[in-house]
Amino acid sequence: MEFLQGRALNNAIGNLNIQGAYADALSKLGHELEDIVEQEKDAALGNGGLGRLASCFLDSMATLNLPAWGYGLRYRYGLFKQRITKEGQEEIAEDWLEKFSPWVVVRHGVVFPVRFFGHVQVNPDGSRKWVGGEIVQALAYDVPIPGYKTKNTISLRLWEARASAEDFNLFQFNDGQYESAAQLHTRAQQICAVLYPGDATEEGKLLRLKQQLFVCSASLQDIILRFKERRTGKGSGKWSEFPSKVAVQLNDTHPTLAIPELMTIAYTNHTVLPEALEKWSQTVMWKLLLRHMEIIEEIDKRFIALISSSWTDLESMLPSMCILDNDPKKPVVRMANLCVVSSHTFQNKTNGITPPRWLRFCSPELSNIITKWLKTDQWFTKLDQLVGLRKFADNADFQTEWASAKMANKQPLAWYILQVTGVSIDSSSLFDIQVNRIHEYKRQLLNILGAVYRYKKLKEMSPEERKNTTPRTVMVGRKAFATYTNAKRIVKLVNDVGAVVNSDPEVNNYLKVVFVPNYNVSVAEMLIPGSELSQHISTAGMEASGTSSMKFALNGCLIIGTLDGANVEIREEIGDENFFLFGATADDSPRLRKDRENGLFKPDPRFEEAKKFIRSGAFGSYDYNPLLDSMEGNTGYGRGDYFLVGHDFSSYLDAQKRVDEAYK
Repeated sequence: MEFLQGRALNNAIGNLNIQGAYADALSKLGHELEDIVEQEKDAALGNGGLGRLASCFLDSMATLNLPAWGYGLRYRYGLFKQRITKEGQEEIAEDWLEKFSPWVVVRHGVVFPVRFFGHVQVNPDGSRKWVGGEIVQALAYDVPIPGYKTKNTISLRLWEARASAEDFNLFQFNDGQYESAAQLHTRAQQICAVLYPGDATEEGKLLRLKQQLFVCSASLQDIILRFKERRTGKGSGKWSEFPSKVAVQLNDTHPTLAIPELMTIAYTNHTVLPEALEKWSQTVMWKLLLRHMEIIEEIDKRFIALISSSWTDLESMLPSMCILDNDPKKPVVRMANLCVVSSHTFQNKTNGITPPRWLRFCSPELSNIITKWLKTDQWFTKLDQLVGLRKFADNADFQTEWASAKMANKQPLAWYILQVTGVSIDSSSLFDIQVNRIHEYKRQLLNILGAVYRYKKLKEMSPEERKNTTPRTVMVGRKAFATYTNAKRIVKLVNDVGAVVNSDPEVNNYLKVVFVPNYNVSVAEMLIPGSELSQHISTAGMEASGTSSMKFALNGCLIIGTLDGANVEIREEIGDENFFLFGATADDSPRLRKDRENGLFKPDPRFEEAKKFIRSGAFGSYDYNPLLDSMEGNTGYGRGDYFLVGHDFSSYLDAQKRVDEAYK
C-alpha cells in the first residue's frame, strides 16, 4: 500500500555513477546540481518504515538484476504535509503533483476494470459470477527504478482510479444535477486521494477496503495479461506454467485480497502489532466484496477440514487459527490468518535498506573515506566487506578523517534546522536524533521526559557545573496520525519544551530541543549522516523492525535503545560497547504490566520529578494531564503505563549518563 521513494534525481545519477559529469553539464547551462535537486518534491506515496522498506526492496532487486515489479497506488495527496504551529501539528494535503512529476510515465494503453458491490449470479451449471455494482477503471503510471551500476531498470507501477466518460450522466448535468451527474467520477477520485484514510466510520472502512482491492485486482490483471501476451510459440505458455513464471509477494497484510483474487501468493510479515495484522468487519466485506467473501468462506472451511482430518492435535487451537472469527457481537475476517493459511511461502523480514542511497549518496564524505581505507568500492553491494574497517579502528589518521566526515555532515544539518525552525544549534554539540513514527510504543514521550529532566537539572546547576556537562541537541521528527490524540499531544509537548529550553539563556548553550517538521526521505538524507546518537527506545517486544536504526548505524552513529526490533541484530554486529542498552526485555513486559496493575510499581523519584515539572506549567498552559495520566497505574488513572515508560525511565537516564561520558 505504500512506497516511500524519496527524490529520484540524485538516486538516478548516483546509480549511473555520473554525478560529476551531470553537475558539470548543469553548470555550463548556468545551474547548480544542488539547486536543481531541491526543485524535486518527494513523491507522497508512503509514510513510514514499511514504505521505505518496500522502496529499498525495489532498489536492491534492480541492482541484483532481478526481473521484478512493484505495484502500488498513485496517491494524489499522500498521507499529509505536517505543519507545526503554536497549537501543535496541523495536517494539510501534500502538493507533490501540483505541477507534475517528470519521473511518472502514464500508460494510457494499460487500463483494467475493478468492481465493487454488486451481486453474485448463479449460472445453470452451478458456476458463480460477480456482476453489477460499481466499476472503476485502473490506469497505469510507471516510475523507473534504476539499479546501482547496472543497466537494469525495473518499474514501480502505480494505479490511478478513474471513471469512464460513459459514467458521466450528461442529461443530469444539463438538468442542473451536477453532483449526481459525476457521482462515480467523484467516488473514483476518492480511492487514490490519500494514503490510509481515517477508518473510524463505515465510509472510511469501505474506502480503505476499496483501496486494497483496487491495487490487488489491477495488479493481478496486469500480471495475467502479460503472461497471456507471452503465450507464443509451440508448447509454451501453458497455464500450468503460470506459478513457475510469476511470483506474487505480499508486503505485509494490506494486499491480502490478492488471495481470493488469484491465490498463488507468498507472504512477508513484518510485525505482530495488531494494527498491522488487520481484521475487517465481515459485515463491511459482505457489502463491498460479496464474491470475495464467498471464496474466503470456502478457504476457511477447507482449512478447518484439513486440520480436523490431518492435524487433530491442533483442533483445540482452531478458534484462534481460523480465518473467520464469527463472534456474534463483532464478526471479522483475520487477514493475517488468511495470508498464513493461503500462502505457499510465509516468511519474516526484520529489516532491509539499500546501501547506495543510505550511505553512498547521502554521505559521500564518509563513503569516500571507507572506500579509501578498504581500497575497494565493492562494499556498496557487498556490505559484509565493512568488517575490513575493524583493523583501522585505532588508527589516528583514520579517526581524524572519520571525525571530519561527521562534522561535514553536521554543519549543513545545523543550517537546515536554522532555516526550517529558526533554532540555531551548535555543530559541536552531541546530535541526538529520534525519527520514528510518533506512537506511544515508540516512546518519544520517554525521550522528551528525559530532556525535561535534563533541563531541570541544568537549571539547578551553578554556571561552573554546567561547563562540565556534555552539550546536547535533541532532535525529534516524524508525523503523528491525524486522529491519534496522544501522539499529537507528544508532538505538542516536544515543541513546547523546545520553545522554553531554546530561549533560556542560562542553559541553551548546553541543551537544545528541536522538532524537525514534515519528515520525509529527503530530510532523512540530511539528518541521518549528521547524527551521532540515535534513539530506538520502543517498548521491548513491540517494534516491527525499526528500519531507520540500520541507516543510522551504517552512517557511523551509535544507538541508545532497548532489546527490540533490529536493535537485537545491530547490537550483535557493532558490539555492546557501541550500543547503550537499557530497559525491560520482551519477556519481562507482561509481568511488569501485571505488577503495575496490582499496585506493586514503585516509580523512580526522577520519573515523578519530570512529570511534576510538566504539570507545574513550566512549558505553558496546555493541559498535558491526559498524556501524563496515561503513564499512571497505581492511582487508577490512565491505562496503567502499558508502554512501561515509568519502569524504564531510571535505566534510560543511567544509559544517557553513559552516553555523556562516552561523548566526552
